Amino acid sequence: MSDPSPRVAYLTHPRFVEHDHPGHAENAHRIRACWRELAEGGLLPRMIAITPEPAQDGDLLRTHEESYLQQLDLLAQQDPTRRFLLDADTYASAVSPTIARLAAGAAIGAVEALQHDRAQRALVLARPPGHHARPMTAMGFCLLGNVAIAALHAVAEWGLERVLVVDYDVHHGNGTQEMLYENANALFFSVHQSPFYPGTGLLHEIGAGRGRGTTINAPLPPGHGDDSYRRLMDTVLLPAARRFEPQLVLVSAGFDAHWQDPLARMNLSLRGYDEMARSLIHLADECCQGRIIFFLEGGYDTRVLASGVRNLAHALLGDEECHDPFGPPPQASPAIDSLLRSLCQIHELPAS
Repeated sequence: MSDPSPRVAYLTHPRFVEHDHPGHAENAHRIRACWRELAEGGLLPRMIAITPEPAQDGDLLRTHEESYLQQLDLLAQQDPTRRFLLDADTYASAVSPTIARLAAGAAIGAVEALQHDRAQRALVLARPPGHHARPMTAMGFCLLGNVAIAALHAVAEWGLERVLVVDYDVHHGNGTQEMLYENANALFFSVHQSPFYPGTGLLHEIGAGRGRGTTINAPLPPGHGDDSYRRLMDTVLLPAARRFEPQLVLVSAGFDAHWQDPLARMNLSLRGYDEMARSLIHLADECCQGRIIFFLEGGYDTRVLASGVRNLAHALLGDEECHDPFGPPPQASPAIDSLLRSLCQIHELPAS
């Protein structure tokens, strides 16, 4: 590490458990498990705790339509004892719009912490997650596009010209992509299981208008694990990122590509996740004075999720420790050479 004692901001809020639906895959127990793991690992005192404030309309209107925000405001006026389905997968209650604004505010607060030099790196544990939320609708457990909101805040309020957004949740970050698709100031890279929910993130989706070429999608069939992700990082993401020269790195960290996750069929191990995170931290050290923020997205085996978040904190703090009580996946990764060749050709990268 370039800095033996990096300053790491930690943003979360006790109210994040108020958005809840027991029995649903995305429930409050997920974040409780992460909080407990960080506390038991003695990691909390080593990070700079920052209490987030709710995001304001000015920040949200960069990514969401005003009519959608008005719909959320109406939801906040409903019977607080009821839950509503906003789509087939996404629940909400009267308190959910407030908690979603708080999650988006945590994303913005992390950018502010780094830009004000309160910290070099940040970990954001917020929910509901955000990478499926679309400009006019909730989707896939997500209400507001937290990472895209953070990226466009950095561009609009701090004048950044190049923000790298990496999404390694097992599901394609369709909402983040949609919000950044025509924006030349953001390079969006997503590696995800495909075909799979939400059905987007194909190779030919590369951006449009001024943003043409700034979206890179790596759709992987089921069964890929550590070796495939490693080769994608080394062959595609890192060369593309170095060419882009980011001033800030934002990471949608989903742990649902782990081989034990109940909702997907990928084969990452926690050591594979740790290797990806450390590669991105090293990239940030190399390109943008270490400015990198990790945001919680998916992950539905809570033991895997909590261990993965603990490993993220260790990596951000510069520790060598990686906690993996689950071990390697049950099978090796399939071949990936054809996908690598296609990605290098489409995005004009050196062949591996």
